Amino acid sequence: MEFSIDIPQSVLDVLQRRLEAATIPEPTPGPEWSRGIPPRVLASLVDRWRTTYDWRAVERRFNAYEQSIVDLDGCAVHVIRAPARRPAGLPIVLTHGWPYSFASMLALADILSAERDVVVPSLPGYGFSGVLPEPFSSLGVARRWNHLMTEVLGHDRYLTYGEDVGAGVSDWLAGSFPDAVAGIVAPHASFSGRSRPGVELTEEEAAFLASVNDPAESGYAHEQGTRPDTLAAALLDSPSGLLAWIAEKVAAWSDGDGLNDFDPDDVLTNVMIYWVTRSIGTSFRAYCEPGGDDELHPIVEVPASILIQRHEAGYPRSLADKSYTDIRTFERLERGGHFTAWEAPDAVAAAVRALDS
Repeated sequence: MEFSIDIPQSVLDVLQRRLEAATIPEPTPGPEWSRGIPPRVLASLVDRWRTTYDWRAVERRFNAYEQSIVDLDGCAVHVIRAPARRPAGLPIVLTHGWPYSFASMLALADILSAERDVVVPSLPGYGFSGVLPEPFSSLGVARRWNHLMTEVLGHDRYLTYGEDVGAGVSDWLAGSFPDAVAGIVAPHASFSGRSRPGVELTEEEAAFLASVNDPAESGYAHEQGTRPDTLAAALLDSPSGLLAWIAEKVAAWSDGDGLNDFDPDDVLTNVMIYWVTRSIGTSFRAYCEPGGDDELHPIVEVPASILIQRHEAGYPRSLADKSYTDIRTFERLERGGHFTAWEAPDAVAAAVRALDS
């Protein structure tokens, strides 16, 4: 079903009133960003959202893409497709993660669509996609993505790319459907070697995994995984609260200084998608209802290009070898953090082209 975005003006009017009534907290003593988003940064973003941000212009930009709502085994999925301008490479499916959206994949899609079809579905429960009829699992999403690429769009072979929650989906795609998936570009390479039966970690691997297990950065996941409805009640009722919750993680996980390397309108657009679709609570389902299918991560045997983004700069090659058996390239990026396609789309596009050469 063809789709275009047209949010009712009444929704935008309510948002405007709430932004005008926003209450900014007093800063907690300590270095900036050590206690969450600095109130001065939040105040500046709220003011921009309230006064100059133009959602209707963003809608027009989104609606320039081919969009549809596709029923995939009982789940209505929002899909953006950027057809190849000069077809020369395999199509690719790009999968975002939390706390971002299809919008963060579009810069990469624009580059890649010069030579290949690019498909950007929104994860179930995110943005304009419906929720899964069963508990959320990466394998459940991967099955739907493969059906989308092969049966709905008619591609015999394609590439896959995913970040964060989408990285698990991408790994399951490549591991479960090797006849259709010709290769995977993995900027969030699997940690599953740590839990695979009979596999022992090296000292370097164990040290890396300990280094990324920071309790100060895990509170969000614990709250989303254990009390999702309580948190959603607060964030659904407060646009400034939603902005603070999401923007703080964008800053913490990126490769830059706070939010200085991001266009503030791009940050607001990402938050806006959660706000107008009321999807922040359903986006938590990947945290609070993990499916049993995901317990044993797959071994990926298709050709793989591993990109080590700056947020995981110490990831050892040997850890990747435990999950990917045909690594064609292993590259440590000079810039770009957790939001790799958003932060470094040219580097990701180069890796895709190299894998497909």
